[in-house]
This record gives sequence, C-alpha cells and structure tokens, in this order.
Amino acid sequence: MDWNPHHLPYRQTGYFSKIITDYLDRASALTSFYEHPVTPEGVRASLEARKKTRVDRKTLVEALKEQYQAVEAATQVTANIDRLLDENTFTVCTAHQPAIFTGPLYFIYKIVHAIKLADKLNKDIPDKHFVPVFFMGSEDADLEELGNIHLNGEKLEWITKQTGAVGRMNTKGLERIIDRVEGELSVQPHGRPLMEKVKECYLKSPDIQTATLRLLHWLFGEYGLVVLIPDSVRLKRLMIPVFEDDLFQQTPCRIVEETIGRIPDPYKVQANPRPINLFYLKGDLRGRIEKIGDVYKVHESTLEFTPEAIREELHNYPDRFSPNVILRGLFQETILPNIAFIGGGGETAYWMELKDLFHHYGRPFPMLILRNSFLLVEKLWAERTFHAGLAVEDLFRPEDALLNELVRRESQQQLSMEKELEAAERYYGALKERARPVDPTLVQHVEALQAKALRPLKEMEKKLLKAEKRKFADQQRHIHALRSALFPLNGLQERIDNFMPWYAEKGPAFIKDIYTYSLTLEQEFVVLMEGHR
Repeated sequence: MDWNPHHLPYRQTGYFSKIITDYLDRASALTSFYEHPVTPEGVRASLEARKKTRVDRKTLVEALKEQYQAVEAATQVTANIDRLLDENTFTVCTAHQPAIFTGPLYFIYKIVHAIKLADKLNKDIPDKHFVPVFFMGSEDADLEELGNIHLNGEKLEWITKQTGAVGRMNTKGLERIIDRVEGELSVQPHGRPLMEKVKECYLKSPDIQTATLRLLHWLFGEYGLVVLIPDSVRLKRLMIPVFEDDLFQQTPCRIVEETIGRIPDPYKVQANPRPINLFYLKGDLRGRIEKIGDVYKVHESTLEFTPEAIREELHNYPDRFSPNVILRGLFQETILPNIAFIGGGGETAYWMELKDLFHHYGRPFPMLILRNSFLLVEKLWAERTFHAGLAVEDLFRPEDALLNELVRRESQQQLSMEKELEAAERYYGALKERARPVDPTLVQHVEALQAKALRPLKEMEKKLLKAEKRKFADQQRHIHALRSALFPLNGLQERIDNFMPWYAEKGPAFIKDIYTYSLTLEQEFVVLMEGHR
C-alpha cells in the first residue's frame, strides 16, 4: 500500500493534555515523577535497573503455558515464552482491557508499538532478548466502555445482563453484532476470512478473555506477541504481601497521596487512590473492598469479612482479589521482567503518580513511553486535502478556523482590518504620549477611547469574513465532510473507529503497514496519507 508518513509534535495536534505534552518535552516540573527518559540511554538504564531485581520466571512461564492451551501457539510465541526463563530475557509491555473485537484502533497501535520496539532492541542489544507482551486487563468491569464498537459512524452495543469482570463473561449475544458487521464487511476483499476468524474466536470461546487471546494470537502470533491474562492463582499469589499491606496498613494510599500532593499546578490528577485498592472477584461479582470499623465489606453485595477471615481468604484464594488502577501496574511489574511500558495519555499520566509506590516495594519503575498515534487518511480524503491546498497540520485545526483560513487565502476581497487596526493603535499611542506629561491620569481615559474605537473595527472584520464565507458554501461542505471522515464525533479517529473495516479491505497488509510506520522512541504523531506526499 502506498502510504506517505508525516510526523507532527503531539502538542501541535491539540488533542493531548498538558501533562503529556510537557512530559514529552521533558519539562523540569515533571522529572521527579518518572525514572528514565525515552532515549536509547534511558533504555539501557532501565535494563540495568531491571537486572538487579528478581522475577519469578518459572511461575510466569507456567502461567503462560497454561493460558496458551487455548490456542495452537505459533512457534514465535512458544519460543518467546520459553525464553522468559532466561535471565537475559526482558519484556516490553503494553496493556488494555479486553474490549470486544479490540475496541478502538489504538488497541492495535499500542500492541504494534510494543512489537516494533522489542524488535529494535533485539537488534540494538544482541546479547539480550526482548519479548513484546500484551497485559490483558481482563478483570475490568466497565462493560459500558468495553462492550461496544463503532462501525462506519454507527455505535454497535453488546446487549447482555452479565456483571463482574468483562474478561470472565461468556460471549452470548455477540452474534447480533457479528452478523451486523459481517453484512457490511463480507463484500470487502478480506472481509470473509476476517469474519470467519472473528466468529471462531468469539462464538467458540468460553469467555471474552479467551476470545481476545485467540484473536490477538491470530493477528500477532507471527510477530511473537505474548498475551498475558493476569486473572491467575499462580500470578496473584506473588502479590499476597502487597495485597496484605493494602488491606491492613493502607500503605499504597498513603504513598500515592503524598506523591499526588507534589504534582504542581496546572496538572490534573489522573487517578486517586482509595484506602483499600482492591476488588473482591468471585463469579460474576467484582466489588470494591471497604473497611468499615473492624469489618471488611464488599461494595454492592452482602459479603463481609473479619480481619482474620479476609487474611485467610487472601492466602487461600489470592485470585479472588483484583487490583485497581493504583496497584495494577505494580502487579504487572512484579510478574514481568519489564523495562518499558507503552501506554496512552491517561495511562502515562497516572503512572507518573506511582514512582514512589514502586520504590517502596522495591520494584524498578519502567520507562514510560506514550503509545504511537496514527491518523489514517484514505486516498479520497488525501486528494481532497491536497486539492484544497491544506497542509497536514491543517487537518487538526477546528472546522471553523480551517474555513476562515481558506476564505482569507482564496477570497478576492480585502477582509483583514489589520492595517486599520495598526493605524488606530499608532494614533492612540501617540495621543497617550501627548497626554502623559500634561496629566498622567489622562492616559487611562485615552486607553478607554482606544478600546472603544478598536471594538467596531474588530467587529467589522468578523462581519466581512462572515459575509464572504457565504460565497464558499461548497468549500465549507467539503471541509465538513473531510473533518467528519477523519475526526469522527469530533475526536481522534484512533479513539473511535475499529480495525475491522481497515483489515477487511487490506488484509494482513494493514497490520504490516502499521508496523512499518510505527515509531519506537521518537514520540511523534503519525499521519499516513494514502497516495499523496
């Protein structure tokens, strides 16, 4: 496929928070909240720190092999799992909840980013081995977020009465969405094999987490991606000391609150800790654990435990305890020999609250890498962008601002009042200088006169522009269509659209193209224009 890449600073897009753009710029106000800069030197420093901390590789590999009994694993995957037993093997990790059919496009992008970075490090540091890992947030219970996809502007929702961890839910009811998607995509060149695989993964799996594992293995098995489902007795057992500390001492809450207290204005706190940062997970229940007096109660249930009973429950059934956002990362870095975490803007922001927590529990804090972002501009829209004389960065401007610029550029009329405004400012500036030596208090009077005089000139400029825009109705329609296609619901394409329409049209080449144009440590927004430079 003929894609032409364009790279933009994330700040220039206008779609990322100040804490993220400042993090990428290495603002001094944030340096104490992360460990390693996103550089080759930072990679080596993270690697050296990780080498000093032991990981229970045997338990990790046993858990992975047990999970992969659900698929016929590719040789690249089994080789990577086996190599995790080696002390010279490390991971590059990304994570997400098991959104149905992978949810928005960025789900795919963050996985490919991890694969691409692991491949680069294998070349750059040949005496070590790096494995890309997808850490599945299968215990998340937010079905409202995970149970839908957008297809060509339409939101398709999974109707089910199931509750609890989404990863544990059975797949009944997904047939309706699959039939709807199949009806639209099966006419595409790769639509039928895609939908056959989707049906096989989802309708023949016992639950969502297994279906997600199977789909990701089909898409990325040849790249050696290892999918880790942390909903495991073996793996949770490794976290018993931390979970116990959280239940009885509330140490994580205290540490993270202290860190949050140091975050300077104007940055917003992404995630607040709770006194207890664990859920109770059993069957279709995932309820927050709260301590009320001397009793531990499970929110939205009748379950309650004495301190002795909940301690016994933790030691006997560690899989019944599920970490929230504050402890999830610590769990990940406890069970994986990880050196870099690839996450979205929200993830990167809340991870910066956790560095002190990691230090307290003796876990190395990984390099934080903002995941790759893409805007895919199909040939039709690339051509319209080109013919309208728009630059790639113009695509990110608000629709009205874009039209105003186009009208100013193409209009045969003089719409700007810039000369008149400059002349007025010179006039009143001179008047102030004349008034000052006579009576300094007259300066304020002149400034009031100036503001009163400039206001109608500025209003006239707006009226001229508004009147001229009426002559550009066709261009306005084209810009609206362009923006609507590339920024669905006025948001980033990658946060709304699903990968399936792209895969149905282009097949495995779609994944390969995203891999080709994925960056590793560069941290820039990528716009891919089909057929146009």
